[in-house]
Amino acid sequence: MKLDKIESKIAVLPIDNVDTDQIIPARYLKSISKEGLGEGLFRDWRFNEDGTPKPDFVLNKPEAKGVQILVAGDNFGCGSSREHAPWALVQSGIRAVISTSFADIFKGNALKNQLLPVVVPADAHKELLNSPWAAVKIDLPAQTLTLPSGRVVNFPIDSFAKQCLVEGIDELGYMLQQEPAIAAFEAKRTGPVNTLQS
Repeated sequence: MKLDKIESKIAVLPIDNVDTDQIIPARYLKSISKEGLGEGLFRDWRFNEDGTPKPDFVLNKPEAKGVQILVAGDNFGCGSSREHAPWALVQSGIRAVISTSFADIFKGNALKNQLLPVVVPADAHKELLNSPWAAVKIDLPAQTLTLPSGRVVNFPIDSFAKQCLVEGIDELGYMLQQEPAIAAFEAKRTGPVNTLQS
């Protein structure tokens, strides 16, 4: 799934230190498939014990339909390492999360699973927090975010992760793309091939 440009309304979740257990509760970690994990996204915040949705939760509001960008508080994705957290976000339609900072492990897992973590300065973050449901634009190749006011801010991203997101591949997909170059290198090699000796 290629990620190039995203134009979407923003859903605002202005809570700091949202940990991975809040993003996807531990009872969902038994699954080794990404399918259906969107149902578990923020499960304990989104639903009552009887399974009815909580109407005041941001992603349950009618305006949230089709939203692809979540604006979160500081230090999003802290807590235990679980790849299920970005899986659940992507399965529910979220393609990017904007914050002032992310937990390192969550950020790495997100980038490997087609979820873009966008780090913005505090003033840009404040504008977004005060603009629920406003439309913004993310241009990944240019590494820019256009705010509701029209102001454009740059965001950092690792160049290899960016390439993989834009091309819609993971690390294995990248290695497979190098197969012709590897084959050409091997064809030019001289001398015996190293083998393991027993």
